[in-house]
Amino acid sequence: MSPTFGKCFDPTGATYGVPTFPWKFAPDGYATRRQLRARGLRPGGQPVAAQVMRRARRRRAGVLVAYLYRVDQAKPVRPMTPGRAAALAKAMRARRTCPKCRTDAGYCIPTSLGMCVTCAYPQDQHAA
Repeated sequence: MSPTFGKCFDPTGATYGVPTFPWKFAPDGYATRRQLRARGLRPGGQPVAAQVMRRARRRRAGVLVAYLYRVDQAKPVRPMTPGRAAALAKAMRARRTCPKCRTDAGYCIPTSLGMCVTCAYPQDQHAA
């Protein structure tokens, strides 16, 4: 067994507190949040059941961890209600509205600029 594999293999949870498996070696019955969502499920308040780990490629001593949840304890995703849909539409409209010129930019305003591109770079718009 390689040293990297050995550090990530702890099915009893003695080292990390939860059962830990190497990347792509989790047993059946566990899924990440994204995998649950793809199946139309959500964790539903259950605690983290296990985790998968792997060495980070870009960090020197870092590791990447993905938390796993039990599929059999997962609950179905809550359906979208008209009120939730309206609130989501209002929030997205606010993200598209420029605070300077008060127009709908048609895209989400970059947080780095804080305003639409036309207001952020007016000299470029007049030159074109």
